[in-house]
Order: sequence, then structure tokens, then C-alpha cells
Amino acid sequence: MLPRNLAELEACVRRDLALISYPELRWLPPVRGPDGEKVLDVLVVGGGQGGQALSLKLKLERIDNHLVIDRGPAGAEGPWRTFGRMRTLRTWKTVTGPDLGIPSLTYQSWFEAQNGVEAFMRLNKIARESWSDYLHWLRRVLALPVEVGTELLGIEPGGEVLRVRVKDAAGERWILARHVVLAHGIEASGRWTMPGFVEHLPPGLRAHAADAIDFAGLRGRRVAVLGAGASAFDNAAMALEAGAEVHLFCRRPELQRVQPYKWLSFPAFFRHFGDLDDAMRWKIMNHVLSLREALPVETWDRVTSHADFHLHTGAPWLDARSDGAAAIVRVPDGEHRFDFLICGTGFDVDLGRRPELAAVAPHVRTWQDAYVPPSGQDNERLGRYPYLGPGFELLERTPGTAPWLGRIRLFNFGATMSFGPSGSSINGMKFAVPRLVDGLTRDLFRAEIDRLWQGLVAYDTPEFPTRLARDR
Repeated sequence: MLPRNLAELEACVRRDLALISYPELRWLPPVRGPDGEKVLDVLVVGGGQGGQALSLKLKLERIDNHLVIDRGPAGAEGPWRTFGRMRTLRTWKTVTGPDLGIPSLTYQSWFEAQNGVEAFMRLNKIARESWSDYLHWLRRVLALPVEVGTELLGIEPGGEVLRVRVKDAAGERWILARHVVLAHGIEASGRWTMPGFVEHLPPGLRAHAADAIDFAGLRGRRVAVLGAGASAFDNAAMALEAGAEVHLFCRRPELQRVQPYKWLSFPAFFRHFGDLDDAMRWKIMNHVLSLREALPVETWDRVTSHADFHLHTGAPWLDARSDGAAAIVRVPDGEHRFDFLICGTGFDVDLGRRPELAAVAPHVRTWQDAYVPPSGQDNERLGRYPYLGPGFELLERTPGTAPWLGRIRLFNFGATMSFGPSGSSINGMKFAVPRLVDGLTRDLFRAEIDRLWQGLVAYDTPEFPTRLARDR
């Protein structure tokens, strides 16, 4: 019988977790720092969907001594209630990920327990706010160790551990951890980008699609959006719905209408892309990331249903300046005057742009350090992606200079060149999380093997008594 409410579903969750609890042995002894401080086995930075899925898998592997931190206040983890401006997720409603294959933890189970099976059948795609609510339910029902309002400031080596500087409401402090996983957002391997001539305009005239924007203040104004991806269209929709006249500019003569990620969404790709040789990984990702993603039909309809929407293809922005009250944008056919500009121009992967990774980035091996593509496949942007080891770990640019880098794993969009859709992707999560955690357990096991050996040889718990059963 299907659960009729959340209480019954949560009982199913408890039973499912009990049924798969083998083996239950807590195998990692506690570790102390040089001054007796507590040391975490794993610190996960980022409490969104990826960080939560990692926490669940760590608990299943009996690595209980871990912590997840997130800089946002409770409810603001991930993009769903901040800069995510789509009405629904772009992935289909039956795609699973944070549940890690446990049926009672899927979004569908959570939704049906509250709304019924028929309601889920009628549902087209998942509303982003509903997805956020589901993630918070997962956190609660699984009792995940998530600490919000705690921001990563820096990472540095500290002998056998990593020293992680963080800031919370009480001020700055240090956390010691044997391993750190960076899962703190899509842009956390670089920065959001916009053309330099736009960035130099007064802040009141422009914003990136990931910025906080007062859309209500755009009512009755002329707004220009640069970019033709889903995020650019989402922001155009928000401005249109607020009552603005919106002009969207795209440098390509035609919009990208094909979604390459739909083709590659099969188990073998998600699971084994990281096992391909460098030449094939580069060739595939150079093609996929050059195409970018097509927007879903719901987003297209949301925008193009407005009479005040105007599309300009084959119209790259060549320059922009301020006349004191508005922005003047120059495109190949002339100049246009707008009250506000929004750049849906994505982000650049470059660890050197991250202040919290200032002590890390100079030592990290990138794809341009590891691989020289053949003529015709050159791509400077992709060359800046970090070149990761088999368990998502950072590698040294110069072997032997920073061996502690292997204790840091990257689980965001920066992993795309090495592993394809993974840490930043719902549909790749069920394959990527086990791979990363397998790497963690491997390294922790190897580090503990001497102590585990001592425990083995000292183990003397008898299975049966010496007294005969007939005599008892």
C-alpha cells in the first residue's frame, strides 16, 4: 500500500534505511589535531542537492564524522529560491538523484504522499520551489548534519589534515578535516561573467542573470538581455511579467534548439565518461559545451507569449556606454538605448578567481597542463577546467609540490571536463556521488590500514562458548 501522508512515508524511509543498513560497523576511529582538537573525516562545503546527496552516501558508508556547511541562511541553499528564475526544473519529473536509488526518498514518493498518484500523473515538470521543499524534507528526515550560515574563507595544508577557515555569525574560526569536498554552487569553480564594457557601467544600469534584481522596479522600462540560454530567457520572462519591454540579443544567427544533454543521458555515459581517455573526453566536451544548452519549450512559450518581447539574432553586443541616465548598446545594425541591461552570459571556470581557493589554485593541474588538443579543437576556456583524479580529487600541477591537494575533491560544474554531468546535475548525481565517496573511503581506508591491522590481530571475541550445548 502506498503511503497516504508524509508520516507514513517517513516510516517507509526508516524501514528502507534499516533494510539496507548492512554493514553497520563504525570502522573509523576518531582523530585529533595537533592540539587535541576534533578532526572531521570529511567536510562538505555546500548544502544544496549535491552536498546533501554526498552526506547521505557518507552516512550509508558509516562515515558519520562529517559535516556539511552552507553560507546561505536556511532555505537559501542552492539556486532554487535565489537566482533560479525558471518556473520549473528543466529535468523531467521522474529523474532521480538526491535519493541515491532509495525509492521512498524520491521526489515522486514525497509528492504523491501529499498530493496523490493522480496529481503526480498530471504534473508536467517540478516547480523549483517544490524541489527546494523536497530537499529540505530530505535533510530533515535523514537528519543530515548541515550547518547553515557558515561560509568557506580558505583552505590550507596542516600536516595530516586540512585547515579550513570559515565564518559564521560568531566570527571566524578553523575547522580541521582529513578531506574536503567542494560542492558549493555552480559558479564555485570560477565566476559569473559579462562583457567588460558592460561590467564597467554603473551598477544601477546592469546586472548578471545570477544577481539579485529588483524586477518590480523595471515596470514600464526598456530592458535588454544578452544571451540565448535558458537563464537569459528566464530573466527576460521575469522582466516581462513585471511589465517591462524586453529586447533579447543573441550573437548567433539562430537560437540553439537542440539539447545535447538529452542524447548523453544514459547510464553508461554518466558512469563511465570519466574512464575515457583524454582525447575522447576533450572531443566530446568541446562539442557539448560549445553548443550550450537549449531552453525548454515551456520557457520559450513563457517569454514569447508577451507582445513586448523582441528577439534580435545575429546581434552581438559590440560596446555599451552610459549617457548618465540609460545604457547605450552598440550592435552591428546601430545603437539602442535601454534603461537596464541583464547579462545571461554564464560563467567562466577558473579556480584562480576564487578568493577562498587562493592557497589552492596555483598548485592545481588543469586540462591545459595535462592535454594538448589537436588542431581545430583548441579551446582556451576549457583548458582552464581542473584536471581531476579518478575520485574527483584535485591533482598537482607539479608532482611532489602539493600532495595535500589530493585531500580536496571538486563536486560542481568544474568537474564537467573530467566527468561530464556530475556534481552540478540532478540526472548525473546517482552515478557521480558513489564514485566520489568510493574515492573517499578508499583513501580513508588506506590511511587507517595500520590501525585496522592492529585491530584485526587483537580481535578475540569468541563466537561460541567452551561449554557444550547439552550441558547448558
